[in-house]
Amino acid sequence: MPRMMKFLAAAVLGLLVLCPPALAADVTPEAQPIVALDGALIALMKAGSAGASFQARYDQIDPAVKQTLNLPVILQNSVGIFWSTLPAAQQQQLLAVFEQFTVASYVNGFSSYGGQQIQLLPAERDVGAKKIVETQIVPADGSSPTRLDYVMGDDGGTWQATDVLFNGTISKVAVQASDFSSEVSTGDATQLIAALKSKVAALSGGALQD
Repeated sequence: MPRMMKFLAAAVLGLLVLCPPALAADVTPEAQPIVALDGALIALMKAGSAGASFQARYDQIDPAVKQTLNLPVILQNSVGIFWSTLPAAQQQQLLAVFEQFTVASYVNGFSSYGGQQIQLLPAERDVGAKKIVETQIVPADGSSPTRLDYVMGDDGGTWQATDVLFNGTISKVAVQASDFSSEVSTGDATQLIAALKSKVAALSGGALQD
C-alpha cells in the first residue's frame, strides 16, 4: 500500500467521531446520510469498547456504510479506464471484495470510543451537480481539527458519497486509483481481487476470510 494511502487510512479511520443528535434536524438532504453514518459509527465504537467481536461489528456497520457511500461508483472511478474492459463476472467479484474491504476498514479504524467530535460545517460547495458536504473532526485532546469532506451525488433523490476528501483536498478515489493501478490491467482484475482479499484478512485479524 502506498505511503499516502497508509497516511490517509490512519488519519481518517483512526479518528473517532461524534455528531450531536440535535444537529440532525438542521442539515440539508445531502448532509443527512453523513449524519446517519456518524451515528452508526458511534454505536460501532461503543460496541468495540464493549468487546463485541469483529464479525458482530462488521454486521452492525455494513448497512450504514453501503447506504452512505456509493461503493459501485467509487470502485469504478478508482479502477478507471480498466473497468469497462473487465468481464462482468470479475466486475461483480471485485465489487463484492471492495465492499468487504471498505466495511472492514471502518470496523478496524473505529474500534473504540474516545469522546472526539465531528462538526458539520455550514458551508457547502457546488461541483457541477454534486455537493461537497464539509465536516470538521475535533479531537478530544483539544488539538487542531481535521477536515473531512464528502462529495455527494443525487441519484434519483437519494444522496450518496462518491468520494471523500481528506483535509478538503486529498481524494480517496485518487489515492485508491494510485494504489490499484499496478494491480489491474486490461481484462484482468485477478491480482487486485487477491490483494483486496489479503487486506480484508489483515484488517479483520483473520475473522473475514474465504
